[in-house]
Parts: sequence; structure tokens; C-alpha cells
Amino acid sequence: MAPRVLISDKLSDAAVQIFKDRGIDVDFQPDLGKDKDKLLSVIDQYDGLAIRSATKVTEKIIAAASRLKVIGRAGIGVDNVDIPKATARGIIVMNTPFGNAITTAEHAIAMMFSLARQIPAADASTQAGKWEKSGFMGVEITSKTLGLIGCGNIGSIVADRAIGLRMKVVAFDPFLTPERASILGVEKVELDELLRRADFITLHTPLTDKTRNIIDAAAIAKMKTGSYLINCARGGLADEQAVREALDSGKLAGAGFDVFVEEPAKQNVLFGAKNFVSTPHLGASTSEAQENVALQVAEQMCDYLLHGAVSNALNMPSISAEEAPKLTPFVRLAEQLGLFAGQLTESGIKTIRLEYAGAVADLNTRALTSAALTGVLTPLLQTVNMVSAPVVARERGIEVEETRREQKGAFETYIRLTVVTENQERSVAGTVFEDGKPRIIQVKGINMEAELGAYMLYITNEDKPGFIGQLGMELGNSGINIATFNLGRTAPGKDAICLVEVDGEVPQEVLERLASVAHVNQVKKLRF
Repeated sequence: MAPRVLISDKLSDAAVQIFKDRGIDVDFQPDLGKDKDKLLSVIDQYDGLAIRSATKVTEKIIAAASRLKVIGRAGIGVDNVDIPKATARGIIVMNTPFGNAITTAEHAIAMMFSLARQIPAADASTQAGKWEKSGFMGVEITSKTLGLIGCGNIGSIVADRAIGLRMKVVAFDPFLTPERASILGVEKVELDELLRRADFITLHTPLTDKTRNIIDAAAIAKMKTGSYLINCARGGLADEQAVREALDSGKLAGAGFDVFVEEPAKQNVLFGAKNFVSTPHLGASTSEAQENVALQVAEQMCDYLLHGAVSNALNMPSISAEEAPKLTPFVRLAEQLGLFAGQLTESGIKTIRLEYAGAVADLNTRALTSAALTGVLTPLLQTVNMVSAPVVARERGIEVEETRREQKGAFETYIRLTVVTENQERSVAGTVFEDGKPRIIQVKGINMEAELGAYMLYITNEDKPGFIGQLGMELGNSGINIATFNLGRTAPGKDAICLVEVDGEVPQEVLERLASVAHVNQVKKLRF
């Protein structure tokens, strides 16, 4: 019997036809997603569900979806899908992460022009019959400096368009290498320099703990008086109250936002501000972009339902059924090694080296490398997955090197991951024990054995008497319980590393106290 797919949101006729042409029994009900009770009553009849943003795939829907194998989201955002519940039920969740890039980049450029020439306000005035020609003095784009915060897929397109407009482009992006910056024709700078130099600043970064409110009152204070701010990326990257105050004071000459902290934005502190231009999250709203993601999700779902091929899955690695039993624990190891290195990397990555030794060298190292790249890139990009990670790395000019070798050293098989940045080179190695659990076996050339838990502390220190006691006392006095404690050192009294698993999140004030403990060089909290 042919697989059956429900399309519960609006997809193009061409996308529907792809399912039909490939032998899928497709049920196109574009308004069904808005009726959650009706969706709940019929979802158990389908093997696949194709959606946009209107359909909410909740825990209740997933629990009722007894046949469902795959959910395909035409677009990048999957906030409307309960991915953990889908994963627990064995349902693959796919998206189309690269279909909207040009459209979103063009929207940012359109916002820039709208602000520079005050087009929305001038239009409203003119249509009201006022003819206030002297009231809408604009600025030229040519020769101005555009600052990109984030220079990935979308940011690089904005850079290309801005250079075509004869603008000077500077970019802040921890993952942007000098080589990639040179290819794009942009100047890589630190954030403070970008804020100081840019006439226009546009945001193109995911929303993470590190990027939340990256434009706050302190950042705005460093910007040029009379500069412009554009956000077509994610609500929350800019402090909306601080932006409003800067618009009212004249520190900012204008701001254009397509995204807001709370959406739909029926009310917002920015509304009504002078030279504030807003749109209702239209970054991906062009007929071309909507068509691209619709066709892409249809092809991906057909490939999976008919052949088992997985593309752009957010909750499943690209691994065949035959190799899964052997490969899966090493995929987890590779991702953990990447997460370990990625959370400790704070400057632009030039190269990622992966060394596979022993039995693991004979496995599907392409999947393992994708898992490792996912781990390295996740701390800053979050939505990256095993399919998109190699593409993202390539777009950012990160060189990826693989080496396979026979067994070398005490362990039968291991993976070593090395991250090369502009400032340093850091390596971490691990293996899988007989219990199937990944273990760290070496960090920066220092041998140690550690299983990674959800909450970890990474501490570099001098190997001096009393260090462990002071560290334990500080954690104990802060009410933080130690689960495991692992040590390694280069030589007695020399450089040492301590990996501590704790039972919960360590507050920032505790980290600061730990950093002041005698003989401690660095303290970082890690999540796995």
C-alpha cells in the first residue's frame, strides 16, 4: 500500500504534484491545520505530515499519530513541532533550512533603503496630501559602512548585495575565518569595532544565550550617533526598550524590525517611534521562497517514505539501518567531542581535524564527521544538524580534514578532534567502552578518563597541593553536588585539567568564585 501524506497547511500545487508523481497517496487539506480538534481526529490515518507554521504538532497530536513516520516543515522554524515527543515516538522531523536565504537577505536590504530615505513615513505623508518635501531628508547608501552581525548563509548574501551598492562591509562572526572574509570581500572585525564604525547595522545570527540582546543599551552607546539598526533575523537579538530609547534620543536615526520578542506583535514598545519601520515577520514571504521550500520538503518526504533516505532531519542522523548498531555510539561520541570543543572555542575556526584510529576508521566516517561538526557548531548556531553542519562549515570557510589510521596507543579505537583557530589549537580524544558509553580519554594532550554528564565544569589549573580541597569546599558551600571528578596533568606540579560533573546548572556567581580559587587558570561550564 502506498504511503499516505496529509498536507495540513498551504503548499503549492507543484509540491502536491510531486507527491502524486512519486506514487504517494496525498491528502491536501490546506486549512485543516487551523482546526486542532479535526487534525487530532484524523492524524492516525497518515504516514507523513507536511506543514508550514499554522499547524501546531503538539504532544497530544503526536500521541494520536499511530502511523506517522515523518513530519516535513516547509521552512526553517520548527517551534510549532514538539521535537522531543516526536523523537520519542520515532517520528523524523525535517525542515528546509536553506530555502529562504535570498528572500530574507533582500528584505534586510529593503529595510535599509526604507530607513535611509524614510519611505514609509514619506509615503503616508504624501498620500495624506501634505507634500512635506523638506521633512524627509535622507542619506545615501553609497560609501557608507554596513556592519553585519552574523555572516553565515543569509549574512553573506547581504554582504554581496551591499558591496554591489558600493558600500564598505565589516562583519562580526566568531565562525568567520579571514580567508572566508577575503572571499566575500568583507573585513572581519570584533563587535566593538563594528559598533564604532558602522553606519548601518544588520543582524543575521541565531538567537542563543550568547546572542540574546547582543544589541543592548551598552552596545548602542558604542554606536555612531545617527546610525541605523535592522533586525530581520530573530526577535530578542536587540533589547527593544533600549532601541526605543535610542530612537527617541536621536542616538539612532532609524530602526527596521521584521521580528519581535513576542509575536504576533499587536503591541510593542517600538511602535510609534520616529523613523521606525516594521513588518510582520515577512523575511521569508516571497512567492519564490515559499515555492522553493514547498518543493524541497515534498522531495525530502518522498525520499524518506519510499527509500528510507533522510535529509535535513533535526532529530535523526543520516545512518542506514544496517550500520546503525555499530555506528550509533560513535556518532554520539563524535557529537560530544564536538560539543566539548565548540563550547571552549571563542575565536574564528580555521580548521577542524578528525583522526579515526582502529576499528572506527572502517565505519561510515562521513556520518561521524557530520556529527562532530554538529557538536562544534551547535553552541552558536543551535539549529544546525548532521545534514546541514557540513554545508554550514563549508559556507563559513572552515576546512575539514579527516585522517584514518590503524590502532595507535593504549586504546583499541578512538576519535581525536582538533579545532584550529586564529589563536590556538585544541584537541580532545574519546572512545566507546564495552558498555556502549562514550568516554573522554585525552584533552590537550593530557590523558584522563571521563564520562560526560549533562552539566560539567572544565577547569584548567596548576597541579598544586590543596587545589582539590579548595575546589570541593567552594562547590559544597554553594550547594552544588559533585557527581564525578576526573583529573589529568602533564607532570607533577605542572599544567592540569579537571573535569567535574555536577547535578545541575552552576550559577555565574559561583563560576566567578571558582575562578578566584588559588592555582585555577580557567573555569568554563559545559552542557551535553
